[in-house]
Amino acid sequence: MSKPRPILIFDSGVGGLSVLRPIRALLPAAPIVYVADSAGYPYGTKATSEIEARVPALLGRLGERFDPELIVIACNTASTIALDAVRAALDVPIVGTVPAIKPAAALSRTRSIGVLGTEATVRQPYVDRLTEQFAADCTVIRHGSAELVELAEAKLRGEVGESERYRQILGELFVKPGGQDIDTIVLACTHFPLVQDELEAASRRAIQFVDGKEGIARRTAWLLRDTLWPEERPEDLALFTGATGIHHYREGLARYGITRVEKL
Repeated sequence: MSKPRPILIFDSGVGGLSVLRPIRALLPAAPIVYVADSAGYPYGTKATSEIEARVPALLGRLGERFDPELIVIACNTASTIALDAVRAALDVPIVGTVPAIKPAAALSRTRSIGVLGTEATVRQPYVDRLTEQFAADCTVIRHGSAELVELAEAKLRGEVGESERYRQILGELFVKPGGQDIDTIVLACTHFPLVQDELEAASRRAIQFVDGKEGIARRTAWLLRDTLWPEERPEDLALFTGATGIHHYREGLARYGITRVEKL
């Protein structure tokens, strides 16, 4: 019997783990290769041109090595910048990640929505198009936070972030014009659902937090609905493109069912 082809989940760091969990819930027999581009991390502070060049090239190499059934770009920054280029370059289904502005608009009562992402994501024209298409009657207020990405990475390493740091990040969003009316926040970075509990605890008012991980899982499962998976699933693998500090993530990755961790 031929070796089963995995689902390849790709992110700049560990944020894609928030997407891995619902995918595994829908496709428990599917083997998974998780790739963290730690050598290129963080994406959110890099120039658009650098992401445009790096992501298709790296996913091309990974596609050749692992021959995946499907690739999930579990990174809002990479998706909003390089998704079309990756789809044009690779002959494999690609599922991207985009800010969940549509469901946020459906939930918001005040018609004031916050978009909390990386600096690179919140400035993309793609966010403008989503806003025009799905939230034209809403005030959409954006804030980029590199610190929140770092807090999510640190949490997986077992480090506890101070609640005041989360409170300050939310405060930077709320003080923008119209921010006092926000009742719904889009977590427009896959890292951020990893610290949603901390954000909820730090908020001084009731906020609905929305992200796209369940929709990504459903799309992945639908595209792979006819795939026959092995009765015994191979051991999942996490690959880091950089070697520094990998051992600090082993315990956190084990909580997501990944015990095999290597450098690419």
